[in-house]
Amino acid sequence: MAVVDSAAVERITDRRQLVEYLEAGCKPPEAWRIGTEHEKFVYRLDDLRPVPYEGEHGIGALLQGLQRFGWKPVEEDGRLIALSADDGCSITLEPGGQFELSGAPLSTIHQTCDEVHEHLRQVREVNAEHQVGMIGLGFMPKWPRQDMPWMPKGRYKIMRDYMPKKGRFGLDMMTRSCTVQVNLDFADEADMVAKFRVGLALQPVATALFANSPFVEGRPSGYLSFRSHVWTDTDPDRCGHLPFVFEDGFGFERYVDYALDVPMYFVNRDGRYIDASGQSFRDFMTGQLPARPGERPTITDWADHLTTVFTEVRMKRFLEMRGADGGQWRRLCALPALWVGLLYDATALAAAKDLIAGWTAEEHAFLRAEVPRTGMKTPFRGGTVRDLALQVLDIATSGLRARARANMIGDDETGYLEALVEIAQSGLAPAERKLKRFFEEWGESIDPIYTHYAY
Repeated sequence: MAVVDSAAVERITDRRQLVEYLEAGCKPPEAWRIGTEHEKFVYRLDDLRPVPYEGEHGIGALLQGLQRFGWKPVEEDGRLIALSADDGCSITLEPGGQFELSGAPLSTIHQTCDEVHEHLRQVREVNAEHQVGMIGLGFMPKWPRQDMPWMPKGRYKIMRDYMPKKGRFGLDMMTRSCTVQVNLDFADEADMVAKFRVGLALQPVATALFANSPFVEGRPSGYLSFRSHVWTDTDPDRCGHLPFVFEDGFGFERYVDYALDVPMYFVNRDGRYIDASGQSFRDFMTGQLPARPGERPTITDWADHLTTVFTEVRMKRFLEMRGADGGQWRRLCALPALWVGLLYDATALAAAKDLIAGWTAEEHAFLRAEVPRTGMKTPFRGGTVRDLALQVLDIATSGLRARARANMIGDDETGYLEALVEIAQSGLAPAERKLKRFFEEWGESIDPIYTHYAY
């Protein structure tokens, strides 16, 4: 007989229950973990077209093939839509077929890299059998929106219908963007606040260092991170900067109030997604949700709702750092190294707090708006974002050195920052290097990107 989690079915009747859900994420430092997620585009080797879900060599077939490595199937309406593992790792599908590894909660960056490399080994084996490739970029470089497939997931259908009502780029965000992100823990409310503020303030630095989406439909877009720009016109109700995070009194309660004001997308009942787009979670709590009249939400509904917030830093029972483009395999370990170095050592966190102290709301907004276009060349406080990036990397390096987490041959985690240090010292983001090759080597054709940068 299946065991039912009573906390998951307990009905929410008071705002305090929502706050307690977030508070339950607090952990002592020895229990802090690192969860890394990365997405990649899947394409056919013969014509470079995106791979649909259906067919002998479709996305569904790739998921089926990966089960040989011990992955367990996850189905929706009888279709295989994800894979899971006992350690908390999973493989999921973004709306346009972007293939995502959601990593297990791990203790070190060394373990993260081992996980990444094992995933690469597995997908390469299966991809070869289906004549498909994978590539890490922030935005689809070649194909227009109408050529992108849609994955058979109920929540995506609801979002697909709702997105065009809120912004120009919602459907592009869903089908044509890829990211790498890291999920990190906090000790208590004060630690969460410090990490949230540092993370939110410095997301533009991550965007600049990882900028890797300069092309749209085969041509330069005018942006180094078009993926980041897309988020500025996706849905103002759930995206954008959060000035209240830097105000006195910010904490779990203030975040709950913000999330309650974010319109809903759906309610999930028995694996079926019910359209509640634009409706209010506050109404849900009083039994007045039009999609489920007379019903009050469970804590699982609240957890689902928190996944529909799309800010650069997002809180669940941990913090997600969401500002980076997807990229080459060797940089996938660099993002968790950057944020772990900044946030998991007390001295480094204090230095990062000092670095951002006094930044105004206008300065935060300026960086968010300009960095997607001009990257490290963005002017800031008498210098550039490149100067800021070098300072940030120095702090992160000191934080990783202080952690002193060695691998089997005695190396600490600082080596995973080398790719970012080289980018900052050169002043050239991955996007700028690709633009140079596009004009000087590739004859202004985007197709070579699939061979030069494939996984």
